[in-house]
Amino acid sequence: MEEWIEELFTEELLAEAALRFGCNTAQAKKLGDFENYVYEVHKENIPYILRLTHSSHRSEREVEAELKWINYLHKHGVNVSLVNHSDKGKLVEVIQARKSYFYVCLFDKAPGSPVKVNDPLFDEELFYKWGKMTGHMHRVTKAYGEDGIHRLRWDQDDVLDYKKYLSEEDRYILDAGQRNMEEIRSFVETKDTFGLIHSDIHPGNFFYHEGDLHVFDFDDSTQFFFISDVAIPLYYSVWWKFRNENLDIRNQFGGKFLVSFLKGYLTECELEEEWVERIPHFFLLRDLTLYSVFHKKWDLENLSEVEESLLSQIRDRLLHDEPIVDLDYGEIFEKARAK
Repeated sequence: MEEWIEELFTEELLAEAALRFGCNTAQAKKLGDFENYVYEVHKENIPYILRLTHSSHRSEREVEAELKWINYLHKHGVNVSLVNHSDKGKLVEVIQARKSYFYVCLFDKAPGSPVKVNDPLFDEELFYKWGKMTGHMHRVTKAYGEDGIHRLRWDQDDVLDYKKYLSEEDRYILDAGQRNMEEIRSFVETKDTFGLIHSDIHPGNFFYHEGDLHVFDFDDSTQFFFISDVAIPLYYSVWWKFRNENLDIRNQFGGKFLVSFLKGYLTECELEEEWVERIPHFFLLRDLTLYSVFHKKWDLENLSEVEESLLSQIRDRLLHDEPIVDLDYGEIFEKARAK
């Protein structure tokens, strides 16, 4: 979190936020503070997830649109964490902090536990279920109403204004980012290809419980092409498990992952081969996005060893036009469709 926002966040503010939803912070446990403050809190000894979003990150309207969509997905059988109403019947409570605001919401805590990339459960059966859950989400979202328009479009994201965070030393990357943006904007948007997506369904954003995946953290939800929600799970699975390996090793795993993921996805939602062929554009966009985010969030003069490694790996890939994986997408799509 940016330092100036840290200065606004106090224990008293956290306690007030929890109280609005009838919760207490006696056993509060911080779960995250990268883009939002996320805490586990309790109400009648039951754990819930309290999230505080600063007004510099999202508007109240955007937050409310996200929460309404989550509850719509829950109503239609997608395993997401239900959003609770405050004591005053609101999905979003607003707390002033000097001349800015924090938007507060409360989620049910997802059952189960995370699956690490080195866990035996991180296998083709999980990838199939992951794809099936994603396809289910997309299928029901295609019938969603007008509330979705209050989430920003993908190309309105602040971090895609690359020149705001990158210097002229990265001119090659700045130019690649502009070309990538123009290419993706050229794709035709229809209700079957474009709509509200989670945008970040990686292993850190779902729990596994009794054979089912339960997804959460919809903060990055945006109006974008559905295929991005296929590309991102593959991207992060390869990156987290094999980022220090060469492209051949990354490809071997990536191919197996995507075949299983698509097999699951296609049981729930239709997908044309041409969109699978476009996955590399969305890999590049994620590399560019992360590179920009890290420049925005990190102290580049005092990077940790891990931060330095992550940043340099992405930069090297961008400078050498090397994707996270390089696959034969037509062949993979045929394997996924085979009975």
